[in-house]
Amino acid sequence: MFLAGVAFAALATGIIPAGWIGGLCEPSLAHAQNMGQRVVLGTVIDAESNPVPGATVFLRDLKTKLIRSYTSDPKGKFRFTQVDMAEDHEIWAEKDAHKSAVKTVSAWDARKEFEAELKLK
Repeated sequence: MFLAGVAFAALATGIIPAGWIGGLCEPSLAHAQNMGQRVVLGTVIDAESNPVPGATVFLRDLKTKLIRSYTSDPKGKFRFTQVDMAEDHEIWAEKDAHKSAVKTVSAWDARKEFEAELKLK
């Protein structure tokens, strides 16, 4: 009980930041950053629904504007890991002069795996 009182006093005066106290109150920042990650994957296809190898797939974080890219494999597949579920993202594919429609990966979507088919026009 005494320890809890000391901890409360330390928190109240700002000596110890909230959530620290030996890591027992809240998850550490590093742990919190690893929570809520998803995988965004799918296939790039052409107008005839054939897989498109070598297409560049872009994934843009709408908050930070950071863009990641991936080159589709010989079967037209792509995969992004560690995508923050707390942020909205846009995904699209391009190859030569062709581009797919832009799709939104919403923060409201609770799926840990988001699968998309990106059709080049």
